[in-house]
Amino acid sequence: MKPIKVGLLGVGNVGSGTFNVLERNQEEIRRRAGRGIEVVAVSARNLERAKERTGGKVKVVADPFDIVNDPEIDIVVELIGGYDEAKALVLQAIANGKHVVTANKALLAVHGNEIFAAAQAKGVMVAFEAAVAGGIPIIKALREGLTANRIEWLAGIINGTTNFILSEMRDKGLDFATVLKQAQELGYAEADPTFDIEGVDAAHKATIMSAIAFGIPVQFDKAHVEGISKLNAVDIRYAEQLGYRIKLLGIAKRATVNGIEGVELRVHPTLIPNKRLIANVEGAMNAVLVQGDAVGATLYSGKGAGSEPTASAVIADLVDITRLATADPEHRVPHLAFQPNAMTNIEILPMSEVTTSYYLRMNVEDQPGVLADLTRILADGTISIDAMMQKEPAEGETRTDIIFLTHQTQEKNVTAAIAKMEALTTVHGTVTKIRLENLS
Repeated sequence: MKPIKVGLLGVGNVGSGTFNVLERNQEEIRRRAGRGIEVVAVSARNLERAKERTGGKVKVVADPFDIVNDPEIDIVVELIGGYDEAKALVLQAIANGKHVVTANKALLAVHGNEIFAAAQAKGVMVAFEAAVAGGIPIIKALREGLTANRIEWLAGIINGTTNFILSEMRDKGLDFATVLKQAQELGYAEADPTFDIEGVDAAHKATIMSAIAFGIPVQFDKAHVEGISKLNAVDIRYAEQLGYRIKLLGIAKRATVNGIEGVELRVHPTLIPNKRLIANVEGAMNAVLVQGDAVGATLYSGKGAGSEPTASAVIADLVDITRLATADPEHRVPHLAFQPNAMTNIEILPMSEVTTSYYLRMNVEDQPGVLADLTRILADGTISIDAMMQKEPAEGETRTDIIFLTHQTQEKNVTAAIAKMEALTTVHGTVTKIRLENLS
């Protein structure tokens, strides 16, 4: 059988890794796929660098639409990133009857519904294992491996940059700005790290996973997104003393509010008990914990980025498409796990309705009655205290830190209580709030 022909849009870090792994493991991949998979053309802005990275073995073009419109190419691999141009290229490839592999989580989180609908109508596949958690096969696990389960929730460390920063802050006691600069020097963080440190990248990935886990459309615009840029090193230290570690988590969870089922979709710093395996995933590694009703908790961990780890996921998609290219489109695995006509539009809950536990830290005057005032405010808000820690004031200081860990309560209750606490003359500055998940 003749090889399937692939065109790469972009031959940067992941594109060159994909080319190299396909070349190196071509015989093993052919044995798995049932036919050869060959890159025959690549597009790149820097033609000379692209020729160097591909060894002059394939056609190199400047215009990616030359690849998308090439009738000889069976599968287009989109690795250029971004929204507008990538969307136009992917939709044109689909219109031309080509299958698509993409690592572009931003594209799918924002435009996925349109792209999947177009692919369904045309009878082609859009595969995107590399869009979430790099080399970890979490999309395949959610879409196929756990298909017998009703997924209850998932929680993931799905951004290596922020996990590296938080690990370094904890291990070395450094502040955020210092570690961010270090991460940039080591190549873990971009020159403009906004998407990573403000949680946007993780929210793109959590949005995609939520759609597959619950059979709902991708709804990035409804996700609650917080990053780590305002996180204080003292809170990481206090959390450790209380038996917790702070991670930036992407969380998608079924929840029932006032008898109506909804979905929590949120990204934010989170306290996790340090005895949980996921709390001990350090450095730039990724991990996703999934709770299914039949299988229980399953954990997937590995490299979430990098040239060849991400290329591994791209090539897995290429193999899947190669195997299924001649199959009846109606009997392929659906893009978002559920049949398109069986998707549901369960409401994404506003953050005020979310129920979880909380870490609250406040800097207060060290005088009688302060603790009683604070606990009264929590009690009035029906917020139950799970644990409390009060630090001794430093020599000559009249202020100290008080930390509460609460039992589960709704976000709106905590927001109202914090407003009352901050209004007290004995409380200085703002109250630090970090959500807490036991993941049990």
